[in-house]
Amino acid sequence: MTERDKEFMRRAIELAQNGIEANDGGPFGAIVVRDGEIIGEGCNRVTSTNDPTAHAEVVAIREACQNLNSFQLDGCVIYTSCEPCPMCLGAIYWARPAKMYFACNREDAANVGFDDDFIYDEIALPIEQRRIESISILRDEGLMVFENWANKSDKTEY
Repeated sequence: MTERDKEFMRRAIELAQNGIEANDGGPFGAIVVRDGEIIGEGCNRVTSTNDPTAHAEVVAIREACQNLNSFQLDGCVIYTSCEPCPMCLGAIYWARPAKMYFACNREDAANVGFDDDFIYDEIALPIEQRRIESISILRDEGLMVFENWANKSDKTEY
């Protein structure tokens, strides 16, 4: 960790504070950096946009990808004010940055009312034991679309 890493983390923390003051959402901020430059920023905007996916990391990833004109963040580093929730962690893995730094951990978040442990617990359960009932229907029809994808010669792999 370098002094520059600390500066970038301070920016993510600043975005979290700014989001609180603007009543955008929860106390979370994130940035995406490539080659020493911030290419995406975000604070939590869940309540201000009525979007449960508008977490700071997702907002920053979307902006960075748009700025790069790419669906991946190769060679990028994500700085986030808190250890990502399961959704954001999934988004980070899909975006494929080189590294991630976080300030607070998930226990710190739980101490102020953001307890993601129930989602981590749900993911580990078999589908039939999860709180939200999930039922597979029309699998054969869905598989035809997957077959079409597998046979598509001009697809963009990711």
